[in-house]
Amino acid sequence: MLTALIVAGMLLAVMFTTGRTVGAEQRVLATLDSAQTRTILIRADDGAGVRTDVLKRIAALQQVEWAGAFGRATDGVNADLPSGERVPVRAVYTEDLGALGIPTARSTSGTPDVWLSADAARELGLSAYAGAVQVGKATWGVGGELDAPTYLDIFEPLALAPSEDGNADISVLLIVATESRYVSAVAATVSSLLAPEDPGKVSLETSSGLTQLKEVVQGQLGTFSRGLVLALLAVTAVLIGSVVYGLVTLRRRDFGRRRALGASRAVVVWLILGQTFALSLLGAAIGTALAWILLTVLRDPLPDWSFTVAVSVLLVLAATLSSLLPAVVASRRDPVRELRVP
Repeated sequence: MLTALIVAGMLLAVMFTTGRTVGAEQRVLATLDSAQTRTILIRADDGAGVRTDVLKRIAALQQVEWAGAFGRATDGVNADLPSGERVPVRAVYTEDLGALGIPTARSTSGTPDVWLSADAARELGLSAYAGAVQVGKATWGVGGELDAPTYLDIFEPLALAPSEDGNADISVLLIVATESRYVSAVAATVSSLLAPEDPGKVSLETSSGLTQLKEVVQGQLGTFSRGLVLALLAVTAVLIGSVVYGLVTLRRRDFGRRRALGASRAVVVWLILGQTFALSLLGAAIGTALAWILLTVLRDPLPDWSFTVAVSVLLVLAATLSSLLPAVVASRRDPVRELRVP
């Protein structure tokens, strides 16, 4: 059981050091890899000449998760309260309205429908998402609630009117990359696809600073975690090897008796390796359970299961392989000589 206790103790040590570090790293990286940090925002002033046909060219990029264009903002007001609060209404052009919570199959009454976020509906006094919005001299019906992703928070209060005009001027182009590491490359590619009439009226904003921060965090924490795990694996191997060697020495008459009864050297080796493997597996299971319970109770960051399983497997392998040398030594002892030892 000493082998099991050593493995369980080492697993606890890994989980409370590297495990917590990996859990914290995963939390930080999840935040840095959110959709908001993968966005590319392009603003086109009046006369820039950027049109919605750019979306067809962007659709061919595999590293783009979502792309949408927005027209100029026009004040909209509750048609029943002309003197009420006003919100900016924008035409939205995209091939994936579902990402905005807008169904692709909508009523085709011939007039645009306006989809409102919770903030826009509250300001317009249309909390039931029913009624109409007056935009200039036109009156548009309310299509429903807009379940907009977080990367559209910059437009709040958000009121969008889906449009399919393939050659309309746009004021904002928003692209979300599939991964933060692609932001710079996608931004450069999109810039070459814009084809504006006046490039001086086009500006581009990215979250490349957060992408660089993610790479720094991932590199530093990853190096620290790997070094600590390797050190603990080495300590585990030395301890288990010493323990098994001591046990082999104490049980030398038992192994001598087995050899005298016909057990081959391979049988003795596999016997010791099997016992070490079983005890290590038991220790890994105990250590994993205790680590997750304690980390949960203490509300410390938890690593994902892949890390836990990988560490457990490495510890079991290290413990088993460290017992190979003592097992070989035990198998090579002379059975006659060992049985003569009092």
